[in-house]
Amino acid sequence: MKIDALNNYLNVLLQPERFSDYCPNGLQVEGKQEINKIVTGVTASMDLLQAALQANADAVLVHHGYFWRGESLPITGIKKRRLQFLLQYEINLFAYHLPLDAHTELGNNVMLAKQLDLKVTKWAEMLALAELRQPQTLQTFAAHIEAKLKRKPQVIGDCQKSIKKIAICTGAAQGYIEQAAGAGADVYISGEISEQTVHIARETGMSYISAGHHATERYGIQALGEHLAQKFGISHEFIDIDNPV
Repeated sequence: MKIDALNNYLNVLLQPERFSDYCPNGLQVEGKQEINKIVTGVTASMDLLQAALQANADAVLVHHGYFWRGESLPITGIKKRRLQFLLQYEINLFAYHLPLDAHTELGNNVMLAKQLDLKVTKWAEMLALAELRQPQTLQTFAAHIEAKLKRKPQVIGDCQKSIKKIAICTGAAQGYIEQAAGAGADVYISGEISEQTVHIARETGMSYISAGHHATERYGIQALGEHLAQKFGISHEFIDIDNPV
């Protein structure tokens, strides 16, 4: 398919204009006009770009792209090498940040819930809210997360406490913890944890699980790539560049 057709479709699907984001969403680096294969990944690191080239990708579609608010503007060092690589091999780079987190069918939050065998029942702004079928201990639920994500989460709370109501917002969304408590969650799952997160969890009586920024954001971008492949008949490959954070 043509690059403009893909860009237009993604912008209609994900509606980036609804968000005040930290980076531009959509086509960030223009390459070949004809797209036959897309590689998806969490972050547009050099490792992902090189893997995409080896996979004969015409476009890379990621959650974490470039040109973040507040970053240094000169195109030097790592930024220069990444952009030079994309331009040299005419690989398109598409990136969707908050619009991908919040999408109710293909987004990171809803797809993480699916990965954890949870069904999202409602939304509170960026938070996806779900309930366990049966109450279980925090310890049991944390072990379930570890088995599903292949990563040991950091757990704040009484491991023997019975839980049922879950709030989810992936990545570095620990700042939404008070909104999660206000939504009535027994547990809030995000990707990262800050020093103050521990105190807020303790003082609200809500448990907190830091399940990994990268680990929690692998599933939305995969779902989006698979959706595009099915809709347009193009080839798609998800490449997971390991990241312990």
